[in-house]
Amino acid sequence: MLKKYFEYLKSVRKLSFNTINSYKRDLALFMDFLSDNKCKEDELSMGQVRAFITLLSKKNLSSRSINRTISSIRSYYRFMQRYEFCNANPFKDIKCLRVDKWLPVFLFEEEVLEFLNIPTHDFFSLRDKLIFEFLYSTGCRVSEVVSLDVMDINLKDHCVRVRGKGNKERIVYIGKMAHKILIEYIKRRSHHIHKNSISGTNALFINKRGFRLSARGIRYVVYKYLKQSACQKKVSPHTFRHTFATHLLNRGADIRVVQELLGHASLSTTQVYTHVGVEKLKSIYRESHPHAKMKSQETQGEK
Repeated sequence: MLKKYFEYLKSVRKLSFNTINSYKRDLALFMDFLSDNKCKEDELSMGQVRAFITLLSKKNLSSRSINRTISSIRSYYRFMQRYEFCNANPFKDIKCLRVDKWLPVFLFEEEVLEFLNIPTHDFFSLRDKLIFEFLYSTGCRVSEVVSLDVMDINLKDHCVRVRGKGNKERIVYIGKMAHKILIEYIKRRSHHIHKNSISGTNALFINKRGFRLSARGIRYVVYKYLKQSACQKKVSPHTFRHTFATHLLNRGADIRVVQELLGHASLSTTQVYTHVGVEKLKSIYRESHPHAKMKSQETQGEK
């Protein structure tokens, strides 16, 4: 049954490889629970459902991870109901756990410049500079960046065709500096492709062996230059996506435009970046307004 379900996720729902792997991990936990407790998936009681959720909590999983697991199993049962493999969905009315609000880590403009201004002395340092310019200029996910082919780039219109989650395509744009570096990079790229590399022939970003650069490779590039910088924040490739969205909204961009550029299916996902802006305003107010300072000093005096 699971094999049919995963094929359904791939061919019908057209989910990405990484998303399907997440479903597989979640359902593996569930299947282990059924096996250990001698439960039948089509005859699961509410008590057994609660026992499974308790098990997840004992594994010290975060509320967000537990909610994702519940969602994965709920989706699996919907599939079985749809194709009449079972009559009921025991996870249908299970409420998700409360998740604490979080604010994404982002870089201030002067912090971004540390990465954008790295010196270029050879082809691969030029590639690294382009990676930072590209991440910041487009707001792409690292998985989207590594899957890019040269033919996805439209240098004339300064735009890029990106394949995002669910294999959905969208258009993102590149700034003047990214465009300038991209032209130079593409000119020199063909000399570094491995002669036996099929993927490297088309890939925009290649590694030192001449093959398509991996997500792990981009993470290595980010950590390499992070160590050389004065930045004290925990920076990953995804930090540049957060930074892209935060800077656009802080400078007055419409939130629905930012949603489109990020490839978010829901506006609520994009709205987290408006909270970042609010927190920044609060911080500036506390630091700058005389009465805000006085209140802070009074509080310290009481302590």
